[in-house]
Amino acid sequence: MRMEGMLVRMRSAAAMERPVAVSSFRYSRVTGSERALCCPAGRGGRDPEVARSEDSPIPRPEFGLPNRTSLDTGDSEDACCGAMANACCINSKEDIVSTPGGTPVGNPMSLVMEEVQGYDVDFDPPLENKYECPICLMALREAVQTPCGHRFCKACIMKSLSDAGHKCPVDNEILLETQLFPDNFAKREILSLTVKCPSDGCTAKMELRHLEHHKMKCEFATVDCRQCQKPFQKFNLDAHMKMDCPRRQVSCTNCAQQVPYEDMMQHDQNCPLAYVTCEYCQENLIRDQLHNHCAMDCEMAPITCTYSQFGCTAKMQRNELALHLQEFTQAHMQMMAHTVFNISSSLTPTSPLSNLSFTNLGAFQPGPPSVLPVPSSLLSHQHDCSQETQHLRETIDQLEGRLVRQDHQIRELIAKMETQTNYVTELKQTIRSLEDKMVEVEAQHCNGIFVWKIGNFSTHLKNQEEDRPVVIHSQGFYTGKPGYKLCLRLHLQLPSAQRCSNYISLFVHTMQGEYDSLLPWPFQGTIRLSVLDQSEGSVRQDQEEVMETKPDLLAFQKPTSFRNPKGFGYVTFMHIQALKQRQFLKNDTLLVRCSVITHTEANSLRREGFNPRSSDGTL
Repeated sequence: MRMEGMLVRMRSAAAMERPVAVSSFRYSRVTGSERALCCPAGRGGRDPEVARSEDSPIPRPEFGLPNRTSLDTGDSEDACCGAMANACCINSKEDIVSTPGGTPVGNPMSLVMEEVQGYDVDFDPPLENKYECPICLMALREAVQTPCGHRFCKACIMKSLSDAGHKCPVDNEILLETQLFPDNFAKREILSLTVKCPSDGCTAKMELRHLEHHKMKCEFATVDCRQCQKPFQKFNLDAHMKMDCPRRQVSCTNCAQQVPYEDMMQHDQNCPLAYVTCEYCQENLIRDQLHNHCAMDCEMAPITCTYSQFGCTAKMQRNELALHLQEFTQAHMQMMAHTVFNISSSLTPTSPLSNLSFTNLGAFQPGPPSVLPVPSSLLSHQHDCSQETQHLRETIDQLEGRLVRQDHQIRELIAKMETQTNYVTELKQTIRSLEDKMVEVEAQHCNGIFVWKIGNFSTHLKNQEEDRPVVIHSQGFYTGKPGYKLCLRLHLQLPSAQRCSNYISLFVHTMQGEYDSLLPWPFQGTIRLSVLDQSEGSVRQDQEEVMETKPDLLAFQKPTSFRNPKGFGYVTFMHIQALKQRQFLKNDTLLVRCSVITHTEANSLRREGFNPRSSDGTL
């Protein structure tokens, strides 16, 4: 029996009822392994479309069976639905295979189908049923048509023929791959349909053929961050990579190395140019210099006595070593003498008499003692030895007396020397205090304009070429009286430095000053840094940079130590090779000028009717 243009409702393996449009169906009872295969032609909820009207002729009539235009809806409809559900269950099971571990995975062919199945996009207006693939229920992709008049996605029908046999999934007609032909008319119509952009937030609409091109340019499309691999929309990606990404590259303020933001804390703990505090003398210095400082220079570092190899076990601070050597001179001499004696004893050859052996002790018979005559030459030699021994004893007594007197004199001289040493130390401290006060007074009178002379600059350049760190600090200067105390730091970047090799870095540091308690914090103002051109004449081209302070940075907070370890400035202020282009070096001296005007000074100038100096002018 045959029916045409009839709507059949089936229940699939997923327990969902969908209306199915069947264009041509031949009814037969299901017996044995035979099954009638019927596949849906539309999604649930939509009105099914009749593929062929009752008046249209049937292209391929069944041989031996009359054409029918009606069908009883009794047992025949139930048999059809059961066969269709059985076919869907079998096809779904065939897509599952088992791995050696027992875990079911999809058939590789089904994975390919998922990639090239129909267009799963949002059409506007909604997609008509005639453009849907009966297998994947999505818009036809690379539409092909069968001799029986049905349309499928090319990948879907090829998989169906491979899995379920050479039959049309809709009407169960014999179908070979060679009988499929492209449906370019349907393909052109589908590609001309209007679709919505799938990106969240995008309201653009375009023809289906332009969708992929739009996705490439759509600012709402989701892409992965190249640094942290997290998904973001395109219009947010640049801001994320620059401001929020934990893997964004930031520059270390000490060594200028580029480090991921989330690794910066760990880098600060190991940075070779970061400022650290000596645990013994509390001096601030860069980490690369800490080891040599503790091993050679630190006056408070614990050390062992110079005579430790001779047995002295004393330990003291480096500044106490000289006093220890003076107080224990005799003890150290005794240790040295004992060590030399032990070495000499170990090197003395064994006496030849010790190698004698007596094998015939019976030859020595006991007898009465006899007195042997002593030669006169031996008696004369004995008398001479006695006189020499007496003379040596007298000499020793004289030397011991002289040694005692000299020992007293030495003790008196040591006491006098200690007194003089203490006096000299006090004088040095006084001189140093006066020098510091003089420097402090000079620094207070610079009124925010400071010129730093760096002599022997060729030595620093040579050290930089040999890949040895060069970090120089200037003396402190004040922005006024009262004012903030600042200093400059110049750093020659090594040739091996990343991204800033062979550059001169210039930074400004705040220092503890005399007027810190009277000033507002954090420090705010405008700073102009210049490397002066020392050429003769009026045409000079200084290397200048102007910067505004940022109150939220630690570099401008009130310092809690002698010098704030955090600085603010330019990592790439100027290239070292630029020093040769102009006469920046004269008499092996580099001049660095720093001009500072605080915001409090600028406000006072405005109140008095003056305009503040511009950043292009000379401060």
